[in-house]
Amino acid sequence: MASDHRSDTLERATGASETRPCHVFYVSDSTGLTAEVLGNSTLAQFPGVEFHRHTMPFVHDAEGARAVVARVRREAEAGAICFVYTTCVNPAVRELLAEAPCTYIDLLGPTVNLMEQALGTTSSQVVGHAHNQGDAERYRNRIAAIEYSMEHDDGASIRHLNKAQVILLAPSRCGKTPLTMFLAMQHQLYAANFPLTEDDFDRGQLPPPLKGLTNRCFGLTINPQRLSTIRSERMSDSRYASLQQCAYEVRMAEALYARHKIPKIDSSDKSVEEIAALIMQHYTKEN
Repeated sequence: MASDHRSDTLERATGASETRPCHVFYVSDSTGLTAEVLGNSTLAQFPGVEFHRHTMPFVHDAEGARAVVARVRREAEAGAICFVYTTCVNPAVRELLAEAPCTYIDLLGPTVNLMEQALGTTSSQVVGHAHNQGDAERYRNRIAAIEYSMEHDDGASIRHLNKAQVILLAPSRCGKTPLTMFLAMQHQLYAANFPLTEDDFDRGQLPPPLKGLTNRCFGLTINPQRLSTIRSERMSDSRYASLQQCAYEVRMAEALYARHKIPKIDSSDKSVEEIAALIMQHYTKEN
């Protein structure tokens, strides 16, 4: 799966990173998103290392591969530890990339080889299939979900709210918007979100448009100190960003979740992908 032309492994990188920069190249014949997701999963296992990430999409041919190798060579000659993660399907391209002075990690080739052996047939080696598996209807559903989530961001619209499959609730700046967009793009879910405000806390009730829809709601909570830091980036030295105000809103939001039996997820140290996975796990179980 990986070849190493410089005898620099991930383990050695952990110890060497204090003096040598680590550059990671995600190389793909498509958008590079698959390489990024898979590669970042491994990099996350080395939290003490600072990685400089470079995504290099649409590397279709030998010319593109040689350009990547030249880029990697420049960083290596400058003293960097380099890694190349690739999902390119063209064997000639992969062969050229493997010549780079780096730790070379082929994310696709070994798996395809195993599939070919098991199925007794050869792969198509067609570029971009990872992003073309869905049919036209699936694509239309994704676009419709994105449009719905954009319209229903931050309680901006209650039109067709009964069509929402997931409704996120949280105080301001807890990460509702990127999460609803991710659910729409990745899972084709009609996701809406509502901010919880002081009016809601004073009434001790959810926003009125959500009456009868609590079974579709998920609450986000967060460490008050973390929330204060996030809000301070937008409005420093304000009541809105004060630790006291943040602690109050988080406490009141959690009380609302408990009162209405709404499941909650702590977004303090979780990525959008992790939170979305937890929501999908609950959603599929209920449906």
